[in-house]
Amino acid sequence: MAVATTIKGGSKVRVLIGNDTNPIVYSAPCGFTSKSITFNKGLEEVVVPDCADPDKVDWVGRDTVSLSISISGEGVLASESVETWFDAWESIESLPVKIEYEFPATTYTYTGRMHVESLEQGAPNGRRVTQNVSMQSDGEMVRTSAVTT
Repeated sequence: MAVATTIKGGSKVRVLIGNDTNPIVYSAPCGFTSKSITFNKGLEEVVVPDCADPDKVDWVGRDTVSLSISISGEGVLASESVETWFDAWESIESLPVKIEYEFPATTYTYTGRMHVESLEQGAPNGRRVTQNVSMQSDGEMVRTSAVTT
């Protein structure tokens, strides 16, 4: 039996936000202690009849109609990145975003544009302010892979 090669969160799974320079410069906003990335496939259902036996119960066929990626992140509201998050949420335009998974042999990257859908801050008395972030893809997110250096 071969043991699976796995990675840990933190620095091996990165969400980076880009600026509008050419070339784009990406950086990871400070404050995330946990992040979740969801790959969504929108499906459309159609009932497919059996032409040889019209009395047979039909099966449902499914066609892919859309793809999207969403990101949920949580952590602390860090002064180093609060302006980045507020600017991203206030922007009517989507932002350049890069998602990276760094495995020992290969790094997988998704690059495209995303909207910051929501920011939620929690401010419990006497404790640190927390933040939850929700992001949604805006158009195609392109996957590439490269040898990890």
